[in-house]
Parts: sequence; structure tokens; C-alpha cells
Amino acid sequence: MRNVYLDHAATTAVHPKVLESMLPYLQDKLGNPSSIYSSGREAKAAVETARAQVAALINAQPDEIIFTSGGTEADNLALTGVATALSQQGRHIITSRIEHHAVLHTAEELERKGFQVTYLPVDPDGLINPDLLEQALTPETIMVSIIFANNEIGTIEPIDRLAKIAKKHGVIFHTDAVQAVGNIPIDVEELNIDLLSLSGHKIYGPKGIGALYVRRGMNIKPLMQGGSQERKLRPGTENVPGIVGLGKAAELARIELPARSAHLTELRDYLIDGVLSSIAHVRLNGHRTLRLPGNANFSFEFIEGESLLLSLDMAGIAASSGSACTSGSLDPSHVLMAIGLSHEVAHGSLRLTLGRENNKEDVDYVLSVLPDIVGRLRAMSPLTPAKEA
Repeated sequence: MRNVYLDHAATTAVHPKVLESMLPYLQDKLGNPSSIYSSGREAKAAVETARAQVAALINAQPDEIIFTSGGTEADNLALTGVATALSQQGRHIITSRIEHHAVLHTAEELERKGFQVTYLPVDPDGLINPDLLEQALTPETIMVSIIFANNEIGTIEPIDRLAKIAKKHGVIFHTDAVQAVGNIPIDVEELNIDLLSLSGHKIYGPKGIGALYVRRGMNIKPLMQGGSQERKLRPGTENVPGIVGLGKAAELARIELPARSAHLTELRDYLIDGVLSSIAHVRLNGHRTLRLPGNANFSFEFIEGESLLLSLDMAGIAASSGSACTSGSLDPSHVLMAIGLSHEVAHGSLRLTLGRENNKEDVDYVLSVLPDIVGRLRAMSPLTPAKEA
């Protein structure tokens, strides 16, 4: 049996060079970056090097990078920080129905505090129509937050057009780019992005570290109170090993991005074509070409995603489902519902996300076992019509 990891959208393995860069700061180099003695200055220099490495990945300035504990904190800081800072200017925020819960739940919390939030719909491929954003803007709108590429179905949004509309109306534009950074080119200057969230463990860096890009001059309030670290936007002693690891991961992503993207796109298309041609009653979720290089999301009729995941795990394949049933909820994915899937079809979804170490043999193995697994589950399912069983 072959072991195949196909859940890179959930987390990635730490790159060996990233681990190597972190080890000194986990062992001997223990200085606090706020200390003025030599080991503190050394730690401070390492943090600033990492800041420059992260900035270079998205064409930002080093002082525009604020280190956080991950993408979730970055999203929270972006939305709540701007809403708090600009509440006297306006109390309307625009986002979409397919955002990560780090954005959606923050938006819901802001609604409870008296802000108005508009949730833009998407088409069956998961794309947002920029005209709908233009129509949703009001004189009270202070911020637009749209995910760069969806974490479930992989659809890449027209961020350039959306951010351009926000800029035209003088509205701050934030994007949750956790899945996109390191997988596709991103230039915050060219795209008119004001705030951008990213996470280390999605780009072969360590868990527990992320960053928020904050354009110079942006009015934003901190979530926490404390010291003056991170331009007074994120107090607390810096996670030096994590920051160093994120910086190295960002550097490697910038250098390797063209090759990584080409490799993953080729494997993705091979996987998608193989699944669609070998299994009946299956649909690809998300846009066929405007999607992340390593993302393939399918819905299989007549079966439950949880049973499919367990069967794949027994075959040595790690994957995830578009259905939230794997976390104990009976509700289907909000993303799959937003693109128009029924509850039954949404519950039979499977997300396969490829990474830098996957190869054609991994995909061939998946294609060799998946049809039989689907067939067996359908044969046992009461949902399967008699003529299909």
C-alpha cells in the first residue's frame, strides 16, 4: 500500500531548509528581540531579515509586514482593526459568502457590534461578479474583504478588478490570501491590495506563525494591548523561530514558485481528468482553469464524504471533505452550498490538494483505488438508485 498525502490545503510539511533555518533559534540563539545586548540584537536582525523575505514574496515593503500567530489572527486583525479605527467614518463592510470562517465569523461578530455586513454571492464556479461589488458599495462602506483563492474549491477570484473598484471609491481592500500566497504570483502594489493575510504552514513553513500585510498609512487598531512590538499592532515577544521559518519559507516560495506552479498544475489536471473519466455521477467543484495549481474538489453522488475519507485513509491516502461532517457537524460546507449544490451532493464531496513532493505515481495510485472505493460505497448506500447499484 502506498502512502499519499493529498491535504496540502490543510497544512504542509516543513521544508528541510526551513527547519534548518529555525534550529539555531530553538537551541542556542535564545535572545529576545527587544533586548539591547548582543543575542537580543541578533534575534532582532533575524526577525527583520524574515520580514524582508515575506515582503519580497508579495512585493511589499518590509515595514508593511506584521507578524501574527497565523492566518486567522491576521484576518481578525484586518477586519476588526479597520472596523474599530474607522467606525466613525462608516459601519458597512462587504465580503463574500465563500470566505474562510476566520473572516465570516469575524464579520458576524462585527454585526453583533452594530456594523452592517453585505455578503456577496458567487456563481456556480465560485466566482464573484465585480459588478455586484460596485452595486453593494454605499457611502458608509469602509472595507471590502474578499478571499484571493477559495480554500475548498480552489477558485481564484478576480482580485485585480475587485480591488480596483474598492480603490476607485476610496474603500480599504483586504484579501485572505492564505491559500494563494506561494502558489500563484501576488503583487500587492499592482493589485491595489491594502491588507493581505498569509500563513506559514500553508507554504512549507511552521505552524503558529503568519503575517498581515498593512499598506503604509493604513488606519488600523490592534486587537490586544501590551508592548510596542510589530508597529504596536501586535504586542508580545516575537516568536523568533517561527518568524525565521516563515521568512525562509517565503524566500523558497518566491524562488521556486514558477516550477512549483507548473508541476502542481500538471498533476492537478491529470488528476481531474482521471477522476472525471473513470467515475460516473461526479462533478468538479470550482472553476476548471481559474483555480489553485494543486486543488481538485469533487462531489460524488449517492455517498457520504466521511465514509469516503475513511476508506481512502485505509488505503493510505490523506484527503479532506467539502462536508463539515468530519468535524462533527451535520451541516454541509457553506462554500458548496453557495455554489448551488444540494445538501446530498455537498455531503459527498472530496478535496484532494497536491504539494511539492507529490508525483504522477501518487496520482496514479489514487486513480487506481478511488473508483473501487466509490463503487463499493455506492453499492451499500441507500441513496443509490437501483439501476446504479
